Amino acid sequence: MSELPLSATSDAALQAAPATKARGYWATVGRRILRDKVSMACALVLLLIFVSAILAPWLGLEDPYKGSMIRRLRHIATPGYPLGTDELGRDMLARLIYGGRLSLVVGILPVILAFGIGTSLGLVAGYVGGKLNTAIMRTVDVFYAFPSVLLAIAISGALGAGILNSIVALTIVFVPQITRVAESVTTGVRNRDFVEAARASGAGPFTIMRVHILGNVLGAIFVYATSLISVSMILAAGLSFLGLGTKPPEPEWGLMLNTLRTAIYVNPWVAALPGAMIFAVSICFNLLSDGLRSAMDIRN
Repeated sequence: MSELPLSATSDAALQAAPATKARGYWATVGRRILRDKVSMACALVLLLIFVSAILAPWLGLEDPYKGSMIRRLRHIATPGYPLGTDELGRDMLARLIYGGRLSLVVGILPVILAFGIGTSLGLVAGYVGGKLNTAIMRTVDVFYAFPSVLLAIAISGALGAGILNSIVALTIVFVPQITRVAESVTTGVRNRDFVEAARASGAGPFTIMRVHILGNVLGAIFVYATSLISVSMILAAGLSFLGLGTKPPEPEWGLMLNTLRTAIYVNPWVAALPGAMIFAVSICFNLLSDGLRSAMDIRN
């Protein structure tokens, strides 16, 4: 008899308590990544580089193409040239900021294109299966058999030097990798109960892939694609360094490394600046990708 009042009191308290709205998956992911100090620091550095590259014409910088043999290879902290000058007397600060435009475009755009193409191919191969899966994945394995660096050099060499050809070459390099990941995660999802329920309700294959499967596999593919951006940045700089990417006198970090290599014994700090920018952007994308992967793993 003594338990009845306690039970009634607890029921009344539960009914009077305000309802709390449950967080969604992506809201939880966003909250966790915002608490990751390393990821936020890397995102801030990347944001600063992106904004400075976009707003370069309005920053009051020197002309990145204007040189002078009188002021060539000035040291860092020279009055009027905070980061010195290159082998032709051009302002290094202006060339690094303007060079970020080409370097970021050539480094990020191939991953975006490969993400779209690879996700589509992997989704179709993983869901349909059978001979279509075999045809797509065996074709992917042919490209997968070659190291990324050698494949990028071979394709760029066949197409010729240029920004557009570099983007095409890097896209071809990354499509097989993303396709394999997309096919793997799609294969693990296609026989789930919600997919079977969609089939039973009369939904077509395209609707099932677009509505029911894509949302469940996109996160894993996206995280893997972000980890490829750092690789793409390094490969793009390597192609320009070898003369297969951007052509002079365009400012691009890999090409700047090539032109400054002869000055490494005269002014090593200035010669190392393009490499420092490539390293900083690559490591920031890597750490940000790791933080995103940890934030999406809500089971831990």
